[in-house]
Amino acid sequence: MPGTPRSESPPPSPGKHAVGPSPSPNPAAPLAGPRSPPQTLLPAPPSDALTRSRRCYPPGVYGEQRRGADPHIRVLWLIKGLGPGGAEQLLLQAARVVDRERFDYSIAYVRPDKTHLVPEFEALGILPYRLGSKHGGRLGWLRELRSMIQDADVVHVHSPVLAAATRIGSRTVAGGRRPVVVTTEHNEWTSHRLPTRLANALTEPLDAQTWAVSDQVKETVWRPLAGRYEVLIHGIDGTSLLGQRATREEVRRELGLHDDEIMSLTVANLRRNKDYPNLLAAAERAVALEPRLRFISVGQGPLESELGDLHRQTRLGESFMFLGFRRDIPALMAAADVFTLSSAHEGLPVAIMEAFAMGLPVVATAVGGIPQHVRDGIDGRVVPPGDPNALADALVALAQDPAARRRMSESVRSRAPKYDIRSAVATIEQRYAELASAGASRK
Repeated sequence: MPGTPRSESPPPSPGKHAVGPSPSPNPAAPLAGPRSPPQTLLPAPPSDALTRSRRCYPPGVYGEQRRGADPHIRVLWLIKGLGPGGAEQLLLQAARVVDRERFDYSIAYVRPDKTHLVPEFEALGILPYRLGSKHGGRLGWLRELRSMIQDADVVHVHSPVLAAATRIGSRTVAGGRRPVVVTTEHNEWTSHRLPTRLANALTEPLDAQTWAVSDQVKETVWRPLAGRYEVLIHGIDGTSLLGQRATREEVRRELGLHDDEIMSLTVANLRRNKDYPNLLAAAERAVALEPRLRFISVGQGPLESELGDLHRQTRLGESFMFLGFRRDIPALMAAADVFTLSSAHEGLPVAIMEAFAMGLPVVATAVGGIPQHVRDGIDGRVVPPGDPNALADALVALAQDPAARRRMSESVRSRAPKYDIRSAVATIEQRYAELASAGASRK
């Protein structure tokens, strides 16, 4: 079917040090149209990093092996899954620049179907553990969660449901082994279901530190709690992205694009909050007005079938291609002329910060932290959410104005260092050290 991705191949079995599944899904490619560009994989980590990573033991062994003489501050990252979403990408990019001399990092996740980034973490010497892999049932992961958190000095949670469970679970751990709990809120509170918001409202005071990824995310938090949130722009590893670039001409050739065609790239999972119907409607109007426009989407998710049906109802054909999950985002960004995001809800999209690093003008909707970071008319165009005509008109205007694209490209490149993840990691690790030293835990 033109414009829709192939299903992914089953993942391989995990390495001997990993517990739970460790997939390496093949990149999806369109059923019709051009070949996908070659994938860029991370290099193997230094041997000392691998040695250090083997302190990541499963529950029941984890604590006995690691407590004692180890001088490292033990940090456990918790996240719902390791799919290709924004929070997961932030963790992966942070993992590349963390201080291995002072901190010993572990990561655990819950969803067995969200394992796309496991190989990347393994390559960096941080071996993910899937909670619930030893205990069956829907809530088996809760038993293992308590076992893991009591063996950490700091637990940093990146998922609201997991955060509520961890806060409560930490209070059942004896005082001498109780970890400090910190959390990061990546999304607007209005995007969460009511039970999730209630659980977080009741348990958030148990955090020793709570961060929000943008001012807008903080503004959506219930007012009595908002004062406890500190805004921290987490950023990206732009150096790593630039190192994975491919030749623009090569990638465009493999995508089947002609030199005079204008490529719009979207990197967003196929979920409701990304509002792909808005993007498809805008693309149909834009291509009718400017036939040189071509749309490429990277992402996977539960709406794959629904969006495939919607695509067939348009006249877009191969002017809009869904590529599915990909590991070569920098290569695709090198081939693109503009980055487009049509979301209905956001925090601060990682993909926009990546687009800045790659020098791509951004056309996006005015949601979450986007209007604060994408300056309309300077870094790109910001349009109202849910307005496909406005989105299409902005894309057509940029497609027909190469001088504006060059000017915006220079602007975003100059601002990219502001989003260097090393600054955020330094702030976070300083806070880890302060809290671990003080043994801070709210009673």
